[in-house]
Amino acid sequence: MHYTQIFDRLWSTYIHLNPTVKQVYQAFTELGEHIENDHIAIRTFFHPKVNVDVLARPFVQAGYVQKGFYVFEDKHLTAKHFEHQGDPKAPKVFISQLMLSSFSGAFQNFINKLIDELPDSLFFDDELVFAGNIWGKPNYVQYQKLRLESEYAAWLYAFGYMANHFTVNINALKSMSTVEEVNAFLKAKGFVLNDSGGEIKGTPAQLLQQSSVKAGLSILEFEEGKYEIPSCYYEFAKRYTDLQGGLYHGFIAKSADKIFESTDFHR
Repeated sequence: MHYTQIFDRLWSTYIHLNPTVKQVYQAFTELGEHIENDHIAIRTFFHPKVNVDVLARPFVQAGYVQKGFYVFEDKHLTAKHFEHQGDPKAPKVFISQLMLSSFSGAFQNFINKLIDELPDSLFFDDELVFAGNIWGKPNYVQYQKLRLESEYAAWLYAFGYMANHFTVNINALKSMSTVEEVNAFLKAKGFVLNDSGGEIKGTPAQLLQQSSVKAGLSILEFEEGKYEIPSCYYEFAKRYTDLQGGLYHGFIAKSADKIFESTDFHR
């Protein structure tokens, strides 16, 4: 599968599931912008059947290679980012995984049981990255229990495998050129920014600045009925030139740590 097909499929699910995301996208296109995607992010668990390397497989087959490794101690995550080795304009891929051993026995048992009860064939299928919720209809009480230990795990339990965000490449915009301008535009349109750690994460000296809107609320069917919970979000990235004269392509763990909170439960 060509990498553009992978992103097209992920985009289709992402934008149709999330009304807020669609509104953000339309706000930029109404300015005449043709949005370029800087990167996507996918979440998973550190488990042999579904770890980062399993989820990365279709991207690797499409020409991607690992470029970075990151540790998020507070959120008990590790992550890798991948870049296309033949097309420097291809979006980057950021895949993170929750380190289950950092959590309570009940938490670990629940997640391991979710994974172990699924057929092995699912984990050898490159369709996994598009599969969404593979666990079955979630239980709302269990969702809330997971939230107490990890908002990340609760989101993954509810939504499963899909892109949890796409990212507007600010460098490619015509009508604005800074994160400050983008944020002001978004707030004027009524979108709520993720202000954890400040509305702007990173600095020009770090070669990457990022911001994001909080995940829009989506109505999801749980065993107990329908509930409105945070789904996916849109991110915005401005990259700066490194000492070699090219744009910085990596990520900053301290900034990404706060970006993760865009999907935290909120009202």
